[in-house]
Amino acid sequence: MAEFDKRELFEKALQGKKVPVLTLDAKWYRLLDELGRDAAKEYEEQLNELLRRQGKLSTEIKDVKRLKKKLMNEMLPMVDEMYSGDTKMEKKIEEQKRLIDECNQKIDAEEDELLDIPAAIEKVNYQLMLVTMEYCYDIMQTNTEEIGDLEDWVKEIRVDLKKKLIRKQELEQKNHEIYSYMHDIFGAEVVDLFDVTYDPEEKHPVLPGAQPEKKEEAGA
Repeated sequence: MAEFDKRELFEKALQGKKVPVLTLDAKWYRLLDELGRDAAKEYEEQLNELLRRQGKLSTEIKDVKRLKKKLMNEMLPMVDEMYSGDTKMEKKIEEQKRLIDECNQKIDAEEDELLDIPAAIEKVNYQLMLVTMEYCYDIMQTNTEEIGDLEDWVKEIRVDLKKKLIRKQELEQKNHEIYSYMHDIFGAEVVDLFDVTYDPEEKHPVLPGAQPEKKEEAGA
């Protein structure tokens, strides 16, 4: 599949799909090996930076709102004192108002930025998903080719194994025939004569160095 065709196909597949934030998904990290992570590195870093910024802004907004509430609570007694005739409170109130205005400005600016971040996250996450899909497609194609090669190899081995098992049976049968014939002529001396041992249960000769198979006793 051509590079352009792949990208077009993947883009169509993603239409209308809710893609989870990939760098927050443990499965995504397990999906990619070192080469895959290298291919996705640029978008991965951008996405993580946006997520860090989103978290930082949310925390800062909460902190500033708490500070604003504290400043407003402190200003109420000052207003009461000013109306009670304490002229020194006016400057303190003005300073308190200035600090509250700064809080409002900071909250507004950070909330505006925070509103833009989800769209930015979605955009970068989309590109990261495309890179991931392209990489996984290539890996699956390579794996499929190797799987085909392995299947062919397994088939060949099975055929070869079957032939060798048949050959083994033929050789065992021939040895048995020879042994039986010679045993009829020489009796038990055939064991020494042909340098073989004899398995009385299996009724066939055993080559030197091999041990007759032991059958499990009943009830063992």
